[in-house]
Amino acid sequence: MAKECNIDARGKFLRLVGGSVSLAMGLVAVTLMYAEIVPDNWFTISSTIGLFGGGALGIYEGWSGWCIARAMGIWTPI
Repeated sequence: MAKECNIDARGKFLRLVGGSVSLAMGLVAVTLMYAEIVPDNWFTISSTIGLFGGGALGIYEGWSGWCIARAMGIWTPI
């Protein structure tokens, strides 16, 4: 099944910005854990992985114009 564009320019922009912010916050979280400012327990590590994964997905969706939620039939306002 071919992926066709299912979001408009505004949705692409918001996904790119949101993904970039999420990746930046993931880098901040890694830096804080490396500097031992915050503890590196299962919660902070899994949250950081989620920030990187969500950020990468947002950037991919913004770049390709294809939203996985919309492809599954879920209505998204943007």
